[in-house]
Amino acid sequence: MFSFTSMPSTTSVLSTYTSFAASAMLLRTVISEVQTMTTQLIPQQLQEKLSSKLGGLFGNNFSSQITLIIDEHNGLSINEIYQASDIYLSTIITPSVKHLKVSKAPREKNLSITIDKGEKIIDVFEGIRLIWEFISTEKQKSNFDYETSLHSTETSEQRSIHLSLNKKYKEIVLSTYLPYVVDRSKAIKEENKVVKLYSLGNSYQDVNLDHPSTFDTLAMDPKLKKELMDDLDRFLKRREFYRRVGKAWKRGYLLYGPPGTGKSSLIAAMANYLKFDIYDLELSNLHSNADLRRLIASTANRSILVIEDIDCTIELQDRQYGGYNQRDNQLTLSGLLNFIDGLWTSCGDERIIVFTTNHKDRLDPALLRPGRMDMHIHMSYSTPSGFKILASNYLRIESHCLFTEIEGLIKEVEVTPAEVAEELMKSEDPDIALAGLVAFLQQKKKQMKCSEESKSEVEKVNEQSKQSPGKKKVKESKRKKARSGKSRR
Repeated sequence: MFSFTSMPSTTSVLSTYTSFAASAMLLRTVISEVQTMTTQLIPQQLQEKLSSKLGGLFGNNFSSQITLIIDEHNGLSINEIYQASDIYLSTIITPSVKHLKVSKAPREKNLSITIDKGEKIIDVFEGIRLIWEFISTEKQKSNFDYETSLHSTETSEQRSIHLSLNKKYKEIVLSTYLPYVVDRSKAIKEENKVVKLYSLGNSYQDVNLDHPSTFDTLAMDPKLKKELMDDLDRFLKRREFYRRVGKAWKRGYLLYGPPGTGKSSLIAAMANYLKFDIYDLELSNLHSNADLRRLIASTANRSILVIEDIDCTIELQDRQYGGYNQRDNQLTLSGLLNFIDGLWTSCGDERIIVFTTNHKDRLDPALLRPGRMDMHIHMSYSTPSGFKILASNYLRIESHCLFTEIEGLIKEVEVTPAEVAEELMKSEDPDIALAGLVAFLQQKKKQMKCSEESKSEVEKVNEQSKQSPGKKKVKESKRKKARSGKSRR
């Protein structure tokens, strides 16, 4: 028979529950303190196992760890936090790291050392223990070519960096530590700045830009050179100005002139002067406006986007022939224009766009207006001042008895800086090199004179052919008059 006297009293139950709850709270506090004190001693994997086991006893909120995931890309754009973290991590690599990736570009003095995927680095900031880990996964994408009816598969690497820390330090890490990492990486980058050259096709690859061209060595009209340098300096200082007037912080330059006048050397000089990376865009490798959008959005700030020989790189449809409203699966002139000064230009700062062409007159006027190509720079044939710069570069001389004759010949003939440089490279002896240049220029002068005489003869023949029908008409008129006089008689 059931007896109520056998049941514990309410007071006893409450007392037991209170005692148990207090013991549980005490145990949780002790474990938390022990975990905090031994984070430097217990390996991370063991910590995670202990946290997961103890978390099962006290609920999922028991684990004190949180992980911040820093992906390489933020949508189509590069994640600056990822770039900064990658640079920063190379400075805090410890002997405990077992696998490192080591590389060295040609002509680069220092080795580039980064951690391999799966490796972890421990950093301490203001007493906070932080664990960095590099994660890399491969992703395959299938493509179908409608023209050839063939399938292809592209393998791309998705990279991210994981930062693990105690939950209670999250705000400090976000507000203080990560900004510190960004600032530190900028300082490191400026100290070891190497200008990169990226080739943009369906994807992009980079190499160090070892081009030695500078504004000091550039055989260019001094006045035009100074105007360009002043324009670049003004561009760098006007961040707030562009923001105030509501314009994207970018600048467009059109370099035009005959082949061999130094357009590519000028681009290299601009990059070395500004310490900007170069993105060389090959339009012929792109099939659609979507490809163009993806590549341009992935370029970094403080960079120069270059499209060389824009007039013959690809047949962009003119807007008046229907190219303006083509679908996104075609590469069109309107697509290019949208990425020069459309909404997509606001996705980055401090960007310079450079077009080069040998034939400015062949370009669509829409490409040339201010806001797209802000400054048009004519790369002309050699001038006396340009020759003196080349003589200083190649022969290390500032004057010579042949300078006057050479400068006079340069004024009379059309010769490119590349042609002058080629002659100066034929000998390190200034007398021999300059004498060879004189002979070359005199030969050029003779060829130009012969060409002009031939042209004059052709024009004379054409003029005579134009006049001959008139003379025939006059003679025919005289004959008719003579016949009319005879008939009257």
